[in-house]
Amino acid sequence: MINIAILGFGTVGSGVYEVLKKDGGIIAGRVGDEVRIKYIVEIRDFSDHPDAQLFTKDYSAVLTDNSVSVVVEMMGGIEPAYSFTKDAILHGKSVVTSNKALVAEKGAELFALARENGVFYRYEASVGGGIPVIRPIGTCLAANRITRVMGILNGTTNYILTKMIEEGQSFETALADAQKKGYAEADPTADVEGHDTCRKIAILASLIFGKNVDYKKISTEGITGVEPEDVEYAEAMDSSIKLIGMARIGEDKVFARVSPMLIPNDSPLACVKDVFNAVMLTGDNVGDVMLYGSGAGKLPTASAVVSDVIDIARGISENRRLDWEDGDSSYVTPLSETKVTCLIRSKEEIEDATCIDIGIEGEKGYILRNFKESDLEALLKREGVIKCIRM
Repeated sequence: MINIAILGFGTVGSGVYEVLKKDGGIIAGRVGDEVRIKYIVEIRDFSDHPDAQLFTKDYSAVLTDNSVSVVVEMMGGIEPAYSFTKDAILHGKSVVTSNKALVAEKGAELFALARENGVFYRYEASVGGGIPVIRPIGTCLAANRITRVMGILNGTTNYILTKMIEEGQSFETALADAQKKGYAEADPTADVEGHDTCRKIAILASLIFGKNVDYKKISTEGITGVEPEDVEYAEAMDSSIKLIGMARIGEDKVFARVSPMLIPNDSPLACVKDVFNAVMLTGDNVGDVMLYGSGAGKLPTASAVVSDVIDIARGISENRRLDWEDGDSSYVTPLSETKVTCLIRSKEEIEDATCIDIGIEGEKGYILRNFKESDLEALLKREGVIKCIRM
């Protein structure tokens, strides 16, 4: 019997409980043993829950119970999740998480600690929610050197942009709609300012590169500045605006960025709408591969969490390298040292650029190709220049 403990009984934690209860027989057949929830650690009262006997506020009971081999951390944030995870590993227990903030911030340290203690730290649900991303990189694409990863990694922002594109809504109206439907939090900052996407692309880049890519070094722009006029330019260029997290992986350097981008409508990424997410990986042998599905939600995310539990229970993890090492940030290329292709909205003519006039009074669009980011910063300060949208 494989005994597990769930830390936190919020949306995803309760989803893990539900998946194990609903599909326990199928899971047992695939593992070759029963996977049983022995503890649910939660500070709130669940005395009226059908399995109230599983709940405890005493985490030390989990740590000292040698029959518990896997801890499922569903708390979110850095603390106390970091301390609880570290204690579990030091007590010889593997940990599964969906906590992107913790993996991005402390992943390298926790992977090293897990190796030292002969256990595993797994995080499939931290990037793509219900979309399998981490294991495919480590297994199905293992024969490739991945040179680029880019994707739509946040369902909230994708829903908002879909409403702006298809229904002509303003950002504010689309955000209010997303909040009403439960897709956006009361405080949507982490989503709409790109912070959530930033942590996810940092995790993917770290895994692919094999060294920690500090999310604080990633240039990040959210969607709060996207306007209906931007959508009009996109339509005129047969493109759609998407919040894209991307990373280019070289031999000894990584460049990563999060920003709204004009995606041609013939790209599979342009077809990803509403709360769905997608990750596109480019391998030197396989070319482009796109993984698509529900990037969030109770049961899709819980599905990815339980798949990590199954992986550990079956012992498959022993032969998979799904982590990265710590290191300095000198290999993260600064934004200023790169080049960009972009659309500039301007009231003044931009020299050496392709002009796009869609009839907006007082301004035109100009496409700059292979333009230095260091020069772009100066250009955006010129009087009459309105904004830049990357392509």
